[in-house]
Amino acid sequence: MIGSSEQGGAGAWDYWRIARWTGALALLLTPLVMMQISDEWHWTIGSFLFAGIMIGGVGLLYELAERASGSRAYRAGVAIALVASFLTVWTTIVRDDGTGIGFFLVIMAAAVGAFSAWFQPAGMARTMLGVAIMQALLSIAIATAPSTASMPGGAFKALLFGGFFTALWLVSATFFRSADRAIRAS
Repeated sequence: MIGSSEQGGAGAWDYWRIARWTGALALLLTPLVMMQISDEWHWTIGSFLFAGIMIGGVGLLYELAERASGSRAYRAGVAIALVASFLTVWTTIVRDDGTGIGFFLVIMAAAVGAFSAWFQPAGMARTMLGVAIMQALLSIAIATAPSTASMPGGAFKALLFGGFFTALWLVSATFFRSADRAIRAS
């Protein structure tokens, strides 16, 4: 079938690719629409540029992964890892509570681990598992910090936030492990 996503991205623009980039554009244009509706939204040109670079960067990295592997499990692992990274950066910038450097180090560990594993599924699975452990430990450290204890519900929120991202990294690791098993079985 022409334009099928099973070609590993080698074909023409297929429906999923169009849907992904349309969704990215809609996500980027949402603040512009909200600025017209509500006075609480104040985005500058710099804000739109930053958001465009982040959203476009995630899209381009996924496109590279899609071309590199025909495995749906591998692509799902990449997609979830990219979403986890994007959401981590976005929420860290929005929160701006002084704990951001730790979260950026988690993403750096994911990137360094991916390069170290040469983006092979087995190495990516181990990397995502390690990143999940880092995320969980960071969340526990933040939840038990004295500054977090002084905020109402701070420890619970830190653990909830960390648990959500730990789960994302673990799901990504599971997909990479599945892709590795499929390679070994063939």
